[in-house]
Amino acid sequence: MTVHLVNPSHLSFGVGVITPRWLFVLGAATPAVYGRPRIVDETLEPLDLDTVDSGDIVGIGIHTGNALRGYEIGVAARARGATVVFGGIHATLYPDEAHDLGGAHTVVRGDGDVVWPVVIDHAVRGTLQRRYEGGRVEADRFVPARWDLLPPGRYMWGSVQTVRGCPKHCSFCSVWRTDGQKPRVRESDAVIEELVELRRLGFRFVALADDNFYPVTLEDLRMADRRVDKSTYNRLKAIRDERFALMAALAKLPSDMTFFTQITMEAAEDPEYLDAMSRARIRGALVGIESVTPEGLKDVYKDFNLAGDALAERLQEFKKRGVHVLGSFIFGLPSDKPATFDATAALAQQANVTLAQFVMLTPFPGTLDFQKWEASVADDVEKIDGIPVTRHWLIPKHLRPKVYAPHPVMSADEIRKRTQGVWDEFYALPLVWQRAKCVKSIKSRLAFVMISKLYRQMYANTGISTDSARSNKAHRMTRLMARPLVKLFAGAPMPELQMPN
Repeated sequence: MTVHLVNPSHLSFGVGVITPRWLFVLGAATPAVYGRPRIVDETLEPLDLDTVDSGDIVGIGIHTGNALRGYEIGVAARARGATVVFGGIHATLYPDEAHDLGGAHTVVRGDGDVVWPVVIDHAVRGTLQRRYEGGRVEADRFVPARWDLLPPGRYMWGSVQTVRGCPKHCSFCSVWRTDGQKPRVRESDAVIEELVELRRLGFRFVALADDNFYPVTLEDLRMADRRVDKSTYNRLKAIRDERFALMAALAKLPSDMTFFTQITMEAAEDPEYLDAMSRARIRGALVGIESVTPEGLKDVYKDFNLAGDALAERLQEFKKRGVHVLGSFIFGLPSDKPATFDATAALAQQANVTLAQFVMLTPFPGTLDFQKWEASVADDVEKIDGIPVTRHWLIPKHLRPKVYAPHPVMSADEIRKRTQGVWDEFYALPLVWQRAKCVKSIKSRLAFVMISKLYRQMYANTGISTDSARSNKAHRMTRLMARPLVKLFAGAPMPELQMPN
């Protein structure tokens, strides 16, 4: 009996940017008695169904974007006599859907770290339940990834998780509703052990794949300190102290290691934290800017962010510490106007963000936006290919709309075209070359240009464009560009590397 762990994708690029961490966590959680689990990441290559035999266990992790492909795999694997198990965020939200459409024998909701061995055991014994509740595992029970299962030379960046959960409540995000608002912070030694293992294998670049790397703000501490009962303050202070301990430990790792994470804008108000990030060689951070207008920030329940010139100045605080910003912007908010697109493009230049992504507002399950949208359309919901748009992930990808909710002043196609235009403007070669001055050598600048173009190909042309020819060309270009970048990011293996003192 073989345990297969599958990360579904309709597009395969030959190589991957960041290791899909959950595959290797569940690989580590698979009891050794069942042999070496077979890892299949379809962003590299599609699953070969001939490798699935009767009696095998096929674990499929899905988010909303790849759920349809996951269901295709589940049905096919079940037809071959395998036991099919679904997990992941989308299966947590819609467990019955995996049974109805994906051929699931069972579904795991929540974290899989602890419950996965139980599921395998029950499958082998023939006592499988319809559903398992993995819950929210505390940080001291997080399973470290099994990196020996990695296929060599296929990923640019490794990934390690240091915290799950986010205390914010952004309307477009499901993390705080699925992973909770209580940060579950790993002890720093457990994180460093994984990082040492990755560097032994040759990974110099690692994503700290966290929901929010800045889980406690100065404002959080200030508000907690005002209370007579200091228990909340003490808990938050302990989390903050652990973050500084982690960053001090990161600084002791080999000097050629570089880290990237995801963080909220409020970190820019905390010079001590930014300085620690700089010493830890955290050289990049995805910052959720979302909107450049006060009205847009209110739309997404993110009015703790700034707007306009104040926003640009705040973003530059990251750059002053050598932390490059990947700015994330959302278009199609109710308050957006045609002028918002030009204002956003100008702000991205003014703030000197190193990379940027411009996404169209999509109501994802588990978010407040989705809940509000689903209620608003009720029985008048539009259907495409017989499927209601409130289940848009089940619509064949080439038929899915780009914008789902009617906009007060713009058509869906106008929002799409204007969004594509901002991508085109920001990633125009002269501007990319200008931003490439953030690195020193010509080799590094050329690599920066390739990375910028790769990012644009993967996230704009293959996602926003409605032109299938353009999308197919972008897919081919991505495959060609990605392979040499893997070698650029890799370092010589350091098999003798030990834990820092």
